Amino acid sequence: MNVLMTADTVGGVWTYAMELTRALPDVRFTLATMGRRATEAQHGEVPPNVELVESDWKLEWQDDPWEDVDRAGEWLLALERERQPDLVHLNGYVHGALPFRAPKLVVAHSCVLSWWRAVKGEDAPAERSEYHRRVTSGLAGAALVAAPSAWMLGALDEHYRFTTPRSLIYNGRRFEPSTGHGHRASVFAAGRLWDEAKNLRAVVEAAPRIEWPVRMAGDGGTNAENVTYLGWLDTEGVARAYGESAIYLFPALYEPFGLSILEAALSGCALILGDIPSLREIWRDAAVFVPPRNTDTIARVVNEVIGNAPLRHELSQRAQLRALTFTVETMARRYRDAYAALVRTEAFV
Repeated sequence: MNVLMTADTVGGVWTYAMELTRALPDVRFTLATMGRRATEAQHGEVPPNVELVESDWKLEWQDDPWEDVDRAGEWLLALERERQPDLVHLNGYVHGALPFRAPKLVVAHSCVLSWWRAVKGEDAPAERSEYHRRVTSGLAGAALVAAPSAWMLGALDEHYRFTTPRSLIYNGRRFEPSTGHGHRASVFAAGRLWDEAKNLRAVVEAAPRIEWPVRMAGDGGTNAENVTYLGWLDTEGVARAYGESAIYLFPALYEPFGLSILEAALSGCALILGDIPSLREIWRDAAVFVPPRNTDTIARVVNEVIGNAPLRHELSQRAQLRALTFTVETMARRYRDAYAALVRTEAFV
């Protein structure tokens, strides 16, 4: 089978695409990326069954992107004519409205309107009406819509009212915990520090009241009181940071799945997470949940976990066991089944 897949290189969608394509070695992928060009490290991650075709067109969720989005659509249609894939797998919405000849799978990793509601506490402003219109058309044009949490599927339905068939396919991660760096008395947080949804500002504000040192990694941070900023870390560096930390603190306001949480859990960290429906769905009793906007409570709960070693050990075990249910193999099998069903259905249309 040949698949044309889209992705961006600026967030978790890249990690997701690498995991999925590696897990389906008998599928040939043309991976068309938008946003910024792939880094040298990202080029080194591309598996043999993937042809990487890069562009720097703006992404649909960015400001004033529509001229770029339209040009990217023409580029994708040309790629389909050249490659003649059996299926088009879109990790975005808008291009689902394009007249591809192959069946279209749209995968919902996040969306601006649900982000805005969760982060800003209000509906998105009128200037996002074109985004709403185009996403609605993209969802309607797909043969199947998939998402990594039931919450995300529900949020899409609330904001766009689409009738396309849908499927819940949880993400998976093959992540090797760092060994030889036993858990130390520290708290770790990671993500794009400028992204309001990740809410790492709350970690910085709570840190002076947290009894253990706090370390943070990602784009856009700086040292602060009781916070050591580690900068951007590659996969090996992140694995080491998890391995040196007893607690992973991630008080997100919005997170449809959260690959970094899965990595931390696989590494044996106790999880303290923002109390939002998607993370409740995924982590159940395997995490402690905190109100993400209340830094006093965040600090108090972290200190309670710090001061209770048996609880910390139990949370670590629960998180690891829960994390092991989100396997790359299960994710890949679900996508393989979806691909086959879409191609089979198309053949009989």
